[in-house]
Amino acid sequence: MLRSMKEIIGYKLRAFDGEIGKCKDFLFDSKKWAIRYMVADTGTWLPGRKVLISPVSLGQPQWEDRMFPVGLKKSKIESAPGLDHDAPVSRQYEIDFHKYYGWPYYWKGFHLWGRRTTPWPFYEEGIPMDDEHDVSGHDPQLRSFNEVHDYNVIAKDKKSGIIHDFIVNDEDWAVSYLVVDIGSWFFGKKILVAPGFVEKVDYFESEVVLSMNSDHIKEFPEYDSHNPVNVEVEAVSYDFKGRPH
Repeated sequence: MLRSMKEIIGYKLRAFDGEIGKCKDFLFDSKKWAIRYMVADTGTWLPGRKVLISPVSLGQPQWEDRMFPVGLKKSKIESAPGLDHDAPVSRQYEIDFHKYYGWPYYWKGFHLWGRRTTPWPFYEEGIPMDDEHDVSGHDPQLRSFNEVHDYNVIAKDKKSGIIHDFIVNDEDWAVSYLVVDIGSWFFGKKILVAPGFVEKVDYFESEVVLSMNSDHIKEFPEYDSHNPVNVEVEAVSYDFKGRPH
């Protein structure tokens, strides 16, 4: 199912043996447009630490209770490799993180999750670890959703909006759409833009650059936060540019 990322922020996180805090942020892969980690606000439990939770360990969310089950014990999370709150997530840290939990590396393979299309088979099937040879120097290209939120959206001819939200698929944790607020330019509405239309994300200029003119942007389907994104809306967002759904 497709879900608003802004909606998920603030959900409670519950390990096997108790609550560990709330969802504070997400780190997404700007190359494959997938959520790689949830950042947990652990409150007074682990103060001053940046705690990452991989979708590999996330269970089926309890939407009515605004809660995500986490398939780990609190002691396991507490003993995970430490990461300073303000430090970026390096590939070497990810290697240490995955080795600690015994999970394969998502960056090795052609699918969204390496050798799998979703993260859960890693956890359920006990897939053996990968050899980390030749991966430690690669750029993980992980970015914070809270950072990119409010970035300017630039069409080929002019500025055309700001990033308002991401729509994520809770089956594979792919970013299916960027919600772009074009209200100041086109009649106060928000639209859905598939990541395939993003030419680049410029983190120095705080911009998301699209591969189209501003006249095309207003043709995208309008986003209504009170209604789910359905198949008809998805088809329109691709078909008007002649791209496959």
